[in-house]
Order: sequence, then C-alpha cells, then structure tokens
Amino acid sequence: MQDRDNESVDGSRRTWLIAASVLGGAGGVATAVPFVGSFAPSERARAAGGAVEVDIGELKPGELLTVAWRGMPIWVFHRTDKMLADIRAADNQVADPHTSNPFSMPDPDYCKNEFRSRPEHKHILVTVAVCTHLGCTPIARLQEGPQPNLPDDWPGGFLCPCHGSTYDLAGRVFRNKPAPQNLDIPRFMFTSATQLVIGKDEKGEA
Repeated sequence: MQDRDNESVDGSRRTWLIAASVLGGAGGVATAVPFVGSFAPSERARAAGGAVEVDIGELKPGELLTVAWRGMPIWVFHRTDKMLADIRAADNQVADPHTSNPFSMPDPDYCKNEFRSRPEHKHILVTVAVCTHLGCTPIARLQEGPQPNLPDDWPGGFLCPCHGSTYDLAGRVFRNKPAPQNLDIPRFMFTSATQLVIGKDEKGEA
C-alpha cells in the first residue's frame, strides 16, 4: 500500500515538474521577444482601431512626431530638401530600394515612389515605427556623420537599439542588417494642407 502511495506521489510530482518545465519554456520565449506581442494587436483590437487625425501645421522641416494607431507608434516626419536628396543617394545602399518585398502591409499605390510618400506631399513620411526584425522601436538619428553605433558616412535615418538594424530617411532598411524588410507604410490621406488622417484613404479605412 505504501509503495502505491509513493508511486502516486512520484507520479504527481513528475506531472508537476513537466508542467513547470513547459511553463518555464513558454516564459522564456515570451521574454526573448517581448516587443513582438506588444506590437501585434489582437483581431478584436484591430477591429476597434479607427483612423487617427493629426494636425501637422506646427511640424517644421526636419521635425518628427509620433502618434499611436492600432496600438502601434506611427512616425510623421517632415523632411527637408537635403533629406530627400540623401534618400536618392542611399538607393544603392539599401536592401530593397523599391519595397518589392513589403513587411506586414504593402505600400499604398500613392507611396510607391522614391520617397515613399504622397507625390503632392513628398516631404512628409508616414511610417510604422516598428523594426521589421523583432518589433523594437527604432530611434531617430537624423543628423549626418559619425555617431555611436553608426558608420562614419551615416547619411541620417533611424537606428534600432535592439540589434543594430538601420533605416534611411524613407524607412528603407540598409543592407546586411538583421531586419529583413523596410518599415511599413500605413494607408493615410490629407484632408487639408495641414490635416492628416492615418488609417484611412480615398478607398476607406484600412
């Protein structure tokens, strides 16, 4: 009888250890890629996320602001003429200059151009600020030239602090970086010269 009780205890202990190991492994996975879950809204959250209106009347050339759309950070970046020239100069340095291989959403047709922006507002970049490697949020390093963790001939752009992926001023990833694709461009439209709507365009809401 005692042997059977011991077997029962051992069996229960074994089951608990297996469960603990599985849960521990799952926790390890969650810890390894914390940003992926935080920037992957549920279908319910996606359905609830409407378009966002942004007033860019005070956004000066060279300035960037961040807004939230569907739980994701969105950059609205007013680029200078010099920055547009730097984008052209970076064509031979980026992995996918024409975004032939989009990440989670295709570039809208009106952004399939060299600046990835609406032609009538070519200085304004609207992009999802989520690295296409593991979902970290890159940081703006808009100034040209040598800087920590960047090449001496840095043309200005964005640096992912997690694993070193770099993007140009149009959100295109540079070659030989962990990130496999360019930053996403959401659907957006202008309702006036200074009023921007993210998540909606002439075809309706995204």
